[in-house]
Amino acid sequence: MGIYEELVARGLIAQVTDEERIRDLVNNGKATFYIGFDPTADSLHVGHFMALCLMKRLQMAGNKPIALVGGGTGMIGDPSGRTDMRKMMTPETIQHNCDCFKKQMEKFIDFSDGKALMVNNADWLMNLNYIEVLREVGAHFSVNNMLRAECYKQRMEKGLSFLEFNYMIMQAYDFYMLYQKYGCNLEFGGDDQWSNMLAGTELIRRKLGEDASAMTITLLLNSEGKKMGKTASGAVWLDPEKTSPYDFYQYWRNVGDNDVLKCIRMLTFLPLEEIDEMDKWEGAQLNKAKEILAFELTKLVHGEEEAKKAEETAKSIFSGAGAAANMPEAKISEDVFVDGSINAIALVAATGLVKSNSEARRAIQQGGVSVDGNKVTDINETFAKDKFEGEGIVVQKGKKNFVRVSL
Repeated sequence: MGIYEELVARGLIAQVTDEERIRDLVNNGKATFYIGFDPTADSLHVGHFMALCLMKRLQMAGNKPIALVGGGTGMIGDPSGRTDMRKMMTPETIQHNCDCFKKQMEKFIDFSDGKALMVNNADWLMNLNYIEVLREVGAHFSVNNMLRAECYKQRMEKGLSFLEFNYMIMQAYDFYMLYQKYGCNLEFGGDDQWSNMLAGTELIRRKLGEDASAMTITLLLNSEGKKMGKTASGAVWLDPEKTSPYDFYQYWRNVGDNDVLKCIRMLTFLPLEEIDEMDKWEGAQLNKAKEILAFELTKLVHGEEEAKKAEETAKSIFSGAGAAANMPEAKISEDVFVDGSINAIALVAATGLVKSNSEARRAIQQGGVSVDGNKVTDINETFAKDKFEGEGIVVQKGKKNFVRVSL
């Protein structure tokens, strides 16, 4: 089985421009491919995770990855999948985010000895002459076709700024430049990027008379059709300072029964034969599958030692053995105490397990909150400051979410 056939078997491929051409490129190690990452935050998140895994798989098969960091496109913002315009970032913030990305990518991609490249599109986009772009690039784009693109459709009613309308042209120009500078013959991206990617292959054909290819990755959706990688407190980040290894482990440990085997197939590097056997699992065996998924992905992102710690912590908590040292922590300051105590709603809100006081109130009223193993039944219950000294107390929301709270 070639790498292309493996990607198909894992359910990773959504759309391709020319299947036979792409199969030949990747199976024979002839692809120089790129995936773009716009630096909209100082960490990559689960939404980027599948792209990083795909780059790793293809590099292992002898192909050359280019990680394109969008120092230029980040100045504009991709409208795909958004209902509003992104917040404008300063050049300093964008550069800081780019630097953070590289550190995280190095865990997946081998950049040594030219085996992979990291390129910033600010190198060519920031110095472009506007009139020259209109004449040399804009002439090859049909506004009619652009307006039909899926990435713009959902923005037409609320309003699409001319700033964002240019994003497709910039992404196409990226592929055009990478093709010329590095021989990049293949672009990968999420399935919501299809229109932008086709624009790049078309620009290369029109300007250079050459053929380039594009392939989209299946979006990581749960059985309800919603994008995975979000929790009540926000995105699941790859940075351990933003999402602890334990919380990262727990996110995957808690995926739905209908999603676990799909995630194992798409995201882990376990052999397909082993996963095919798991397809027969049901009932309690699915909990074992979730543990395998959580361990394998935590190992990929944070290393084997952190994965083992997270696994041990989870098992010690759920077996009633008490909270292990690796449990997520929340620190609270003395100024949150009123007359030497804190009420239940403020305490739950301080843990980060909920987004607001009203959500904390609902969780308590529904019987979903415990403190040191004792269910909280009264929203007006208070906890004295001295309880939070030393190791503090353990707040539990639901069956599987624990946080140690201390001063």
